[in-house]
Parts: sequence; structure tokens; C-alpha cells
Amino acid sequence: MELEEIRVAVLRIEGTNCEDETVKAFRSLGVYAEAVHLKQFYSDMIKDEEQRSLFDYHCIVFPGGFSAGDYVRAGAIFSARVKSVLKSDLEEFIREGYPVLGICNGFQVLAELGALPGFDEDKPLADKPEMALGINESNRFECRPTFLKHENGGKCVFTRKIEKGKIVMFPVAHAEGRVIFPRGKEEDYLERLRENDQIVFRYVDEKGNYAGYPWNPNGSIYNIAGICNVKGNVFGLMPHPERVFWRYQHPNWLENPESPGDGRAVFESVIEYLRKF
Repeated sequence: MELEEIRVAVLRIEGTNCEDETVKAFRSLGVYAEAVHLKQFYSDMIKDEEQRSLFDYHCIVFPGGFSAGDYVRAGAIFSARVKSVLKSDLEEFIREGYPVLGICNGFQVLAELGALPGFDEDKPLADKPEMALGINESNRFECRPTFLKHENGGKCVFTRKIEKGKIVMFPVAHAEGRVIFPRGKEEDYLERLRENDQIVFRYVDEKGNYAGYPWNPNGSIYNIAGICNVKGNVFGLMPHPERVFWRYQHPNWLENPESPGDGRAVFESVIEYLRKF
């Protein structure tokens, strides 16, 4: 696929607030990207020229923010609306290998949809959620730079341009980001994730050591910051790569002002994947 042929949709509803930064990141790399309201996929109140199909695009992004005010649970309302109108299309989209990214609130949406942890390749959306993003152990909103170790061996299509073991800095801004698996099945889930190469990022301290709060800002099990599905084309993470796309967005940017921002590689990786699609 040629670069100019690639089309990315960043889905939005009331309360999402990171779609513009995400669109700008993709556009900066030469692909077409637009913020698309969920209603553009199904409402008969939308003008013909503004109506969209999921298959108009090659990559779908669920951005950060506080969709529907995070009522009920973070991401619950957004995911319920997606399931009600796009479930079969989204399952086919994932099954065919097209990439789906969920950042922060988007990760919460993917968990609520049953798209993550995504152990069943033939059933991209589980009938009910198999994990949750719970309230931070600090019981407060956490907004800070975080250090992440890239754990993935190459399965995740969004991080193939990041060397395994590399430490990157992405900021977090959430109140419900603690990765939780079903009680009593935590070790089973972790073992499956490790065996399938589905763990993508883990929280570490500035020296690369796995550490607790504040380095792990939410208390996630196994310091998990991001995971992909078993196929590698659905990726969710709590930290925000779009907020460090440029080096000047880093707090220490003057130490290496000519380098790209740490988050840029996430967008470059999926574009490279699509160019070979």
C-alpha cells in the first residue's frame, strides 16, 4: 500500500479530547487521518458526504479523554455504543488484520469491548469483558511522565520499530488505569500473555527497574502499561504516545533536541506495517 493511500480514523464522541493530537501525529508522517464521530457510521441524520464506513479506513484509533464523562465505568458507554452499531464490522476489521489502537480511554474502551486481552484469534471481541482498567491504587488522578520498558518481541504491529528492552517516556493522565484480571486467574492470564508475546510495555523507574508507585502510577498487575491481542494488530496502552510525538514535548528535551519524540515510533511502526499490507 502506498503512503498516500493509507487512511486512519480517530473515533470520537462527547468527552474524547485527544483526537486532534492523534490526527496530527499521523498526518505529520504523510498519511490521511481524520477525526470521525461515531454517528457518522450509522446515523441517518448525517449528510451523505459526511457518512462513513469502517472499511473506508485501514487503521482505527480510540483516543484518550473521558468519553461520555466516564459514567458507569471509564469507556463503558463508548464501547456499548460501538458494539450496538459496529460489532460485526469491527470484528471483521480485526480478523482481516487491520490495526486498532486504543490510548488511555481508548484502552478502556477496548477492554470493555472484549477486544483485549484478545486471546481468541477467531473471535476478536469476547462476549463480555475479560479484563478491566480499575481505579488507581492511589485513589487519585495521576498525571505524570512515566518510564516504560518495551517488552514485546515483535508481535505488536504498533511497536516493531522500538527495540526490545528499550526504555521510553510517555506521560499518563488517568484515574482508572490499573490493569485487573479476573480474581483467581491472574497468574493464568499473565502466563498466557507472556507465552503469546502480548505484553508490550511495563512501567519501570528511570533506571529501567520494575518498581511500584509512583513509577507504576496506578498499581497495574505485573507493572503492565500496554498489551496487544494474540494476533498483534489490536493494541491498548494507558500512557499517551501522541503527547510525546515531538522531542520538545519531553520535559528534558534540551538534552537531545534533534531526536524524535519517544511516541513517534508507535505511529511509524503501524504505518510501516500498513505499507506492507
